[in-house]
Amino acid sequence: MTPITHRRGKVGVLLHEYHRSIADLKQTIAAVQPGELRVVLDKETMNRNCVSIGSVLAHIVFCGLMYCTTIRQHRGNPDEQFEPLALLDTVEEYNAALDRMFDITRELFEDIPDSELMEFDPAKKLQTYWGQLYDIEQLMEHAIVHILRHRFMIERFMAMLPARES
Repeated sequence: MTPITHRRGKVGVLLHEYHRSIADLKQTIAAVQPGELRVVLDKETMNRNCVSIGSVLAHIVFCGLMYCTTIRQHRGNPDEQFEPLALLDTVEEYNAALDRMFDITRELFEDIPDSELMEFDPAKKLQTYWGQLYDIEQLMEHAIVHILRHRFMIERFMAMLPARES
């Protein structure tokens, strides 16, 4: 993950907190072993993105990239394509994917001034795939909390893993 420079303003704060949420997530998953990533720990959920540590991590990366694509589409690039969800094999691969996700987000925001973040007119807000209307600032606030919420889920999943032999 490219180190964040201290950009001023609303964009700077959003990027700083996004970076922090990713760093906290990476610290949380540091001890997860490759064989633990695909262990199904929630057998009751109907959400295939929330059954294992790996599925949650893949979902986080997919959504982070999707937020960037949604913003680009909203800003006039309708042909921008969503990347597919990818299950990876190691924490190191997920860390690299999280770093890439952040770098793509940081690069996107190089061209977005603070004045474009907030939009009060519902007709000018972007619509997410789940139907919610957001302005860019709200979508990035959602992106930050999305990582925090799933980090909490991963912590719960880690506590459910069978004890490791020393």
